[in-house]
Parts: sequence; structure tokens; C-alpha cells
Amino acid sequence: MGVTRRGASVRTPRSTPRPAPSFRVLTGDCVAEMAKLPAASVDLVFADPPYNLQLQGDLKRPDDSRVDAVDDAWDKFESFSAYDDFTRAWLLAARRVMKPSATLWVIGSYHNIFRVGTILQDLGFWILNDVIWRKSNPMPNFRGRRFTNAHETMIWAAREPNAKNYTFNYEALKAGNEDVQVRSDWTLALCTGEERLKDGNGKKLHPTQKPEALLARVILSSSRPDDLVLDPFCGTGTTGAVAKKLGRRFVGVERDSVYATAARDRIDSVLPLPAASVAPFQTAREAPRVPFAALIERGMVSPGTTLTDAKRRVTALVRADGAVSLGDTVGSIHRIGALAQGLDACNGWTFWHVETATGLAPIDTLRAAFRAEQMQAAE
Repeated sequence: MGVTRRGASVRTPRSTPRPAPSFRVLTGDCVAEMAKLPAASVDLVFADPPYNLQLQGDLKRPDDSRVDAVDDAWDKFESFSAYDDFTRAWLLAARRVMKPSATLWVIGSYHNIFRVGTILQDLGFWILNDVIWRKSNPMPNFRGRRFTNAHETMIWAAREPNAKNYTFNYEALKAGNEDVQVRSDWTLALCTGEERLKDGNGKKLHPTQKPEALLARVILSSSRPDDLVLDPFCGTGTTGAVAKKLGRRFVGVERDSVYATAARDRIDSVLPLPAASVAPFQTAREAPRVPFAALIERGMVSPGTTLTDAKRRVTALVRADGAVSLGDTVGSIHRIGALAQGLDACNGWTFWHVETATGLAPIDTLRAAFRAEQMQAAE
């Protein structure tokens, strides 16, 4: 039996679906609202769920004044079991909308983060790091019966145990940290001053507003421009404001209409940074391979040219076939560089230098120029 495939009748009204806005704050329950989002559509999730602080009565200072602590209804659960059910539900909803390459950050305190971590693993997430946010200005322990709680913990997890293509901007983070790997303990101040949103009475609008510096590091480390960032517990919109500033798209969910309105107003007022200031740069791992012989073929290095180290202590001769020679030994720029130093290995691109019109320069600068020409030609 044949199958006939027909298009819509010419009389059928045609409509073009409107693309979703780049920055949205949805008001409602996070599980229900995430169920409305397309599956596998989100690149990064940052979640700041209720901590279930279990406060018993008022928290007071030594002078008997009351501390404005987190005692809101949204942070209260009838039992640990109820909190676990809530955690499992929102994590499953978040996992559905995550792309296979997406990652998730969740922040918490000792009250909840260990329970969240267990459920993450039970649901099939793969923990990549736990990151300690060390507060440079923590609230003191007023009763003097415990250590000052001066940190919170963030768990960074991949959607799948064997995820390999998740985003981690290692080279950019390292470059911004004076070429030192960024550690998993971050010292940042609490949200204070003008950054803290206030209500009509001048009091803080949200009790647990996170600092923008914290979200900037999260977003810069694990997403790229134009990625879609999701925050299921949007609050007053810190994640959305930072995402917009850094050239990412954003969708947030907040069940409190007052917070949701404040978040929308805040995000609307943000101006994105210039695209050039947030554009990803090509890392050494991502750059196309360039053999040394290609520079010779291009005429950027001539056979017979003398290569030397930065201090002009040793020299090698460039051959027409792309190898270099040191005395009677012939090999690659890497092998001969290692031999010259008595080492097992060497990066010949940075060890060997060549004379240029402006002085001695590593041959890596010639490789960079070659790559730039190739990219320009491809455009």
C-alpha cells in the first residue's frame, strides 16, 4: 500500500512560531514550569534551592536584637523525607531539559547540600567538582556555640556519567588567574551595598540574594556566549542579570510574584557587555594542528635558517623537509629541543626562536600568524 504525503491546504492558515524571548522569568512552581520547556534545550543550570534551614524560633544577637534570618515559608519542609521528594522532583525536571552536554550547579549549606549530592548521584548525574564559596564577610555565630559558618558548597555535575563534551573554559579561567589553575575554593564577599535589592522600607528584598561575582564565575567557567542558562529558583534574578551581561540567554522560574517582578525589572535594566569582551578565544587544544613544514612551504621560515633558544645558547638548522638538525642529529623541533636541553620532552614551538625584523621571536608567533591567515581565508 502506498503512502501519500500531502502538505497543508492552501486554505489552511499558516503561522510562523515565534521564537522564545532571550530573557524570561516564569512565575510558578519550578517543576511545573520546567515541564513546559523543550527537552534537551538548556546548556547550563544554576540552582539555588531552599536550604531547609530548620530554624527554631528567633535568632538573636548578644544584645537581644533580632537577626533578620531566613524564616520564610518557602524554606520550610515538614520532614527530611519531604525535602528529599522535593529535591528529586526538581532535579528530574531539570535533567529532562538539559542537553546531554549540559552541566548543573547547585548551591547549599550543611543543612541540605549532602542530601542534594546523594540524590544527584542516585539520579545519574556525575559530580565533576564540589566548590567551596568562602565568604570574606560571613555572619558571625551569635550564640557562640558553633564555628562561624563562613562558607557554602556548590556541586558542579554533568548530566551523564560519561559526558565528554561539557563546557569548561579552563584556558580562559587560567589566563584570568595569572596563568595559574583556578582552585575549587573561591573567596568572595556576600551580596551587600548597592547590589543588594531593597524593598519600599529599605530592607533587603530577598534574604539569600547571591553576589553577582559568584554567578559570573559560574557562568564564565561553564558556558559560552548565546548558551541558554536556566535558574529554577530565580529569586530576584541574579543569575539572569549576570547571564544577560555576559551575552548568554536566560530562563528563570520563580513562584513568588514579588520576587519574579523584581527579577524581570532587574534583568530588563541590564546592558550586555560588548561582544568582543565576552567572546571565547581559541585555546591551544582547539587550534588546528600546524606542522612546522607548513611554515617552510608558506615561506615564513626558509631552509637553512638558524633557530636558537631565547638566550642564544644553542642553535639548530632548519631543513627543507621540515626537520631541524643539531650537529649530526636530525629530528622534529620538539625532539631536537629536548635534546638541546637534556630533557625527555620539549615544546619546540616555544623553545626555538628566530630572528625577525623586530628581534628574536619564538616560532610559535609564526604559527599563530599562519593560523590567522588560514582563518581569514576560510571566511
